[in-house]
Amino acid sequence: MEKMNEALSHCQVCPRKCGIDRTKGQVGFCRAPYLPKVALVSQHNWEEPPISGTKGSGTVFFSHCNLGCVFCQNHDISQDGFGQEISIERLAEIFLEQQKRGFHNVNLVSAVQFIPQVAKALKIAKENGLTIPVVYNSNGYESIEGLKLLEGLVDVYLPDFKYWNDDLGLEYSKCPHYRETAATAILEMRRQVGKDILDENGVMQKGIILRHLVLPGQYKDSCKVLDWVKENLGEETFVSLMSQYTPMHKAKEIKALSRKLTTFEYDKVVDHFFEIGLKNGFMQKRSSATSEYTPTFDLSGVLDAESFIKREE
Repeated sequence: MEKMNEALSHCQVCPRKCGIDRTKGQVGFCRAPYLPKVALVSQHNWEEPPISGTKGSGTVFFSHCNLGCVFCQNHDISQDGFGQEISIERLAEIFLEQQKRGFHNVNLVSAVQFIPQVAKALKIAKENGLTIPVVYNSNGYESIEGLKLLEGLVDVYLPDFKYWNDDLGLEYSKCPHYRETAATAILEMRRQVGKDILDENGVMQKGIILRHLVLPGQYKDSCKVLDWVKENLGEETFVSLMSQYTPMHKAKEIKALSRKLTTFEYDKVVDHFFEIGLKNGFMQKRSSATSEYTPTFDLSGVLDAESFIKREE
């Protein structure tokens, strides 16, 4: 607990480095409180195949976020802050409960603002029998200092690489220097987990799957992200190219983001993926571009195991 409080007393756990004292109730850009705050504990069957497998991924959705994406599909929890504060001990119990439900992994969704708390809870859970892989599902806007708190505790990193052009990061997610920050963070993630390891059923036990959401009008930006992946991570890197963009939240009011992705735009990115020699890609059908896949955040499984509702998101 002492190490956790030290990290939170002058908060530097994300690239914004707000420096506020969360142990005294101060809040920074993300508005996250001292205790971990969770909006939903659920089953996810529609992550990438090496994550969801056949038994599903045990997702834990954290409230708040260190980005301010205008198109965020989870804005109810990321920006509006819906969720329930819980103790470190309860968070550790949740991880163990997800394991008991038989999922392939525990999937921590958007936990950057609670890294010290999550690290403490993971240590407690592992001391009490947590053995399934821990997946860290990230927006990519991470600091090296924060990620090092997770070293040895996270088995699979699932980061976004959202933008190549930093102007897009500022305009659409309120984050300066997104490209350099995400690139540095992803290289640190790779350093921590080493090479990718999948079991006999194709479920990832250790490694990285990099995600990229193709935005309307920005397929050239997406191609530059792929170029970086090939050059810095190699042709065998697992990349998930998402076509699911749907105008949500404030994006409906922004002309450039107020429409869905065209087949032409997505195909240009997919073609580039193969042209530069990348080998391990996950592609989405156009039918995935819908708000129907957005979870219903209702605190299921947060306060007690009995409130868990088995879902197919």
